[in-house]
Amino acid sequence: MSVTIFHNPRCSKSRATLELLKEQGIEPRIMLYLETPPDADELSQILTLLGREPRELMRKGQSEYKEQNLDRPELSREELISAMVNTPILIERPIVLSNGKAAIGRPPESVLGIL
Repeated sequence: MSVTIFHNPRCSKSRATLELLKEQGIEPRIMLYLETPPDADELSQILTLLGREPRELMRKGQSEYKEQNLDRPELSREELISAMVNTPILIERPIVLSNGKAAIGRPPESVLGIL
C-alpha cells in the first residue's frame, strides 16, 4: 500500500497523524509541502479526491490569506489553487493520500478510513 502525507513537522496535528500512520505499520512517503509544494494539477486532483473546493482547503486564519485578499468571492478556482501553490502555508494540513483517496488529518484518526 502506497501512502503519502503532506507534512509540516511544526504542526502538532501533522506530527500526530504521521505517528498514527507509523503505529499502523505504515511508513508513508513524506512530502514536506512547505519546501516542495504540490503543483496546480496535483493540488486540483487532491481537491477532487477530498470533494472540496479550494477555499475549504485554505487556512483562512493565516496572515497570508488576508494579505493576498483571498476572501474575494470573484476569485476563480484556478486563482485560489495558484495562491496555495505559491504560498503553501495556506494549505490545510496534514493531507494523506492512499488507495486513490485523500483525507485531512483533523483529527488524525480521520485518515484511517482511507487506508
